[in-house]
Amino acid sequence: MDKNILISDSEKLEQTKKEFIKGGAEKIHVLADFDRTLTTAFVYGKNLPSLISILRDGNYFTSDYTEKANALYGKYHPIEIDPQVPLAEKKKLMLEWWKTHFDLLIECGLNKLDLEKIVASDKVKFRDGTKEFIEALKKENIPLVIISSSGLGGDTIKMYLKNAGMFSENIHIISNSFKWDENGLAVGVEQPIIHVLNKDETAIQNFPVFDVVKNRKNVLLLGDSLGDTGMVEGFDFENLIKIGFLNEKIEENIEEYKKNFDVIILNDSDMNSANKLLKEIVSS
Repeated sequence: MDKNILISDSEKLEQTKKEFIKGGAEKIHVLADFDRTLTTAFVYGKNLPSLISILRDGNYFTSDYTEKANALYGKYHPIEIDPQVPLAEKKKLMLEWWKTHFDLLIECGLNKLDLEKIVASDKVKFRDGTKEFIEALKKENIPLVIISSSGLGGDTIKMYLKNAGMFSENIHIISNSFKWDENGLAVGVEQPIIHVLNKDETAIQNFPVFDVVKNRKNVLLLGDSLGDTGMVEGFDFENLIKIGFLNEKIEENIEEYKKNFDVIILNDSDMNSANKLLKEIVSS
């Protein structure tokens, strides 16, 4: 087996695969994070910057953006990672952070035309094999639900997929999206807002895609952080296979990933193991 692939419990995985095969493609849907999951964590050996940081460093925002954004980070990030803060309070404060930051992006001149320029550059790279993965899902008519709490998620994810020739009707994006005026300037944010602590399938119930996936109870989940496993919370699934991408700090994190994911892909590797797994469960 590829040295970049780890299986947490081979016996359990094989049994779950049998249940997927038994149910057939019509019972499957795929849940995936986007950044550092369908895309690589590193580009040309460098840690992939966020789209917001690319805009910031390219002087696409007004000059006061950085100071104000850093102040918000300094205020809210310690709360996000503090285990002593009750979850209900933390969720409320994360929503407050996201809303305030969105207002700041609008105030500082976020423009859709600038996003399109950056998407057309080589700042983001899809993992090798991602196109094959998406094409296989399209062929089998399996819904791919991309859930992202990224500040510029929904608009840019669709742009990236279209730019790479990967977007199709079976792809559904649950993320944050802006309202734009005739000049491309952001003037508002679509509701509901997805933040780092409500990124789960309970959010899907507010979107039309819920009717598409509600009876597809065999779920293949892909994510790069331990929190991504929560995307399936609140959904009445029957069988679940979780693929985790552990891109860096492997020794420090491997044991927790083995507890939380069925398949772990190491070192920012490709999608080949996900493609192999998908082929096994839909072609048998």
